[in-house]
Amino acid sequence: MRTNIELDDILMAEAMEMSGLSTKKAMVQCALEEYVRIRRQHDAIDALRRMGWDGDIDEMRDDWSPSVDWGVENGK
Repeated sequence: MRTNIELDDILMAEAMEMSGLSTKKAMVQCALEEYVRIRRQHDAIDALRRMGWDGDIDEMRDDWSPSVDWGVENGK
């Protein structure tokens, strides 16, 4: 779809420099994709919050054992 819009030249230049993109079209596409990705994340987080949680974080911490072998040696 072809669209003509007025954009802030300074903001566009800064975004292109930060992203490494070389065209305004690519920058606008990237910004739209990023916006949609972030909104989907926010929606997913909100959905999880609405589900509620019946756990006990203190009990979970008490059950945790540092002796569990996670396959990590010497803090690496």
